[in-house]
Amino acid sequence: MALLTGGEIESFTDANPGWRFDGEGLIRTFDFIDFNEAMGFVNRVALVAERAFHHPDIGISWNKVTIVLSTHSEGGVTAKDTELAAKIGGFAG
Repeated sequence: MALLTGGEIESFTDANPGWRFDGEGLIRTFDFIDFNEAMGFVNRVALVAERAFHHPDIGISWNKVTIVLSTHSEGGVTAKDTELAAKIGGFAG
């Protein structure tokens, strides 16, 4: 799978508020009311990621969840990352 161009990544982040590109991957931090809400979100992400066979890096800090998406085998961001990010953003609200 081909890496996305800078313009393609910028188009995605412009159209999907909250996501940003750090030079290596797409990143977004989600805030929740409490730990329980955050873990429910992580479980939903895990189900979607498993179905897509594309697994993000996930950081959890009480009520905050940070998702990092990058296609490691390609060395950067591909369509797999933007597709999964859009799905995650869709159910995160």
